Amino acid sequence: MSFKVEQVSSKLVGPLYNSDEPKPVPNHIIPLSVFDKLVEDDHAGYLFVYKPPNPSNMLLEQGLRKALVEFPEWAGRFSSSENSDERVILLNDKGVKFIEATTDCTLDEVIPFKPATLPSFNPGDTGADELARVQLTRFTCGSLVLFFSGNHIVADGAAASRFIVAWSQACRGLEFHSRPLHNRNIFVPRDPPCVAYDHKNVEVAKRVISHEPITRYSLDDVVHHRSHFTQEFIAKLKSKANSLVDMAIGEHRPYSTFECLIAHIWRTMAKVRGLTELQTTEIKIPVNGRRRLKPCVPDEYFGNFILAAFPQCEAKELLDKSLSHAAEVIHKSIAKVNSDYFKSFIDFANSNLQNEDLILDEECWKVPTLWPNLEVDSWLGFPFDAIDFGFGKPYIFMPLFGACEGVVYLVPSFDGDGSIDVHIALFQQCLNLFQEICFCID
Repeated sequence: MSFKVEQVSSKLVGPLYNSDEPKPVPNHIIPLSVFDKLVEDDHAGYLFVYKPPNPSNMLLEQGLRKALVEFPEWAGRFSSSENSDERVILLNDKGVKFIEATTDCTLDEVIPFKPATLPSFNPGDTGADELARVQLTRFTCGSLVLFFSGNHIVADGAAASRFIVAWSQACRGLEFHSRPLHNRNIFVPRDPPCVAYDHKNVEVAKRVISHEPITRYSLDDVVHHRSHFTQEFIAKLKSKANSLVDMAIGEHRPYSTFECLIAHIWRTMAKVRGLTELQTTEIKIPVNGRRRLKPCVPDEYFGNFILAAFPQCEAKELLDKSLSHAAEVIHKSIAKVNSDYFKSFIDFANSNLQNEDLILDEECWKVPTLWPNLEVDSWLGFPFDAIDFGFGKPYIFMPLFGACEGVVYLVPSFDGDGSIDVHIALFQQCLNLFQEICFCID
């Protein structure tokens, strides 16, 4: 069904300081860390759906203003430092874009959301300089779609999720459970530095995962699909993957839910795409460094602290060998991104990383695809149950991502029973086969 979203109002919303709260130093700047510089200058979007009763727009706005006191970066703007062209975050309280909108239909009439309808809830970013945006869309039935997007350079998913939780706490009149750590100068190189890994050909060269130009498909062929994996299916998948692991020798713990499910999706996509036997396929998997670096960085750190693992395998090996083998390839690759690896990157980046190294060549991206590769983002640790603005947890929680074939999101199902929703972008021509085999455990 086609439906219309009409913007009712649009304004900038800044922090609301109490008389006893110190305001930030005017035009205070925050330099970007070496991890901030690695991520793309674009917005990551989060979509929450609440059935009635749900919070009023006024309550959400007031809660947002209070939360921005603790997270002023979102209300700031990008600028340049005085002594160089280095990008910085300027804390000037200019505000978050805050849009109120209405629709001409009920929520049930447009669920499940389709790729063509999702952009209606996104305020867009053409020519805008806001670092965060909110759109509240009301349906005729009283249901609410709350959309939040934040510039990825400001914060990674773990940090953004903590902000959204704080926003919901503010709406309920609660004290924040934990206050963010804003110091982005904590990543200090060692003396002497010790670069033990080839970061130039990994973090720099693979900043955007490589792909092969595809001529037989077009942008219009890319579709988004959601597969619901039940807790029972996941248990069978984990049992299958761990059946060949000899736990008696104590090499490592059983493969995790993430490792098993991604191994299964990886093999499924290799079949669906019809990869040739000698074709190498790899996955880009973001790895959170907060608990990997020793000593640990607090979970409250606000910014980016992500490096990526890149498990890879020839298609023949991936498909001829077992699910357990694919899980092992993924497990070993992630395990390598440990404390030593993060420290080595910090040493490398502080002396070798140049801004020109991170300029992307987008000439060959005529068809947005990662073929034959995948990029996986896990939201399994996202505390969506805590995103309660006073009327309960969301009815639906999902990412809003662009049309790039090969992008995969793992999201905890809003059923709340341990099941997982896998959101994946793939070519329409591959969809039927994917649906046919994605629930087969061979």
